Amino acid sequence: MNLKDAIRTIPDFPKPGIMYRDITTLLTNRRALTEAIVQLSAPYKTKDVDNVAGIEARGFTFGTAVAYELGAGFVPYVKKASCPLIHMNKTMSLNMEQTRSKSMQIVFAKARMS
Repeated sequence: MNLKDAIRTIPDFPKPGIMYRDITTLLTNRRALTEAIVQLSAPYKTKDVDNVAGIEARGFTFGTAVAYELGAGFVPYVKKASCPLIHMNKTMSLNMEQTRSKSMQIVFAKARMS
C-alpha cells in the first residue's frame, strides 16, 4: 500500500505555495494506519528496542503504536515549556537510530534516562 495515497494534500495552506499534508485521513483509514505502523516498525523488529521516543504530537500518535508493536516502552518528548517533567533537553545515554518522513518523526532509542 502506498501511504501517500491515504494522506490528504491541502494546497495553499496556511499560505500560497504551501502544500499542507493532513494525516487525519490516514489515521481514520484502518488499513492505512495499520500499514503505517507495520512499515515504521519493520526495520526494528529484530533489534532489541527498549523504548521508542516520540517527539511532540505526531511522534506521540505513531510512537506509542510502534512501541506497542515492538513490545517496547514509550518515552514522550516535548518542548521544555510544555511539560515540567519530561522535555527534549533531558540528558540521555543511548544508542539511537532515527527515521524521518515529511509527516512524522519518531526516534527509536535504547535508552537509560539520567
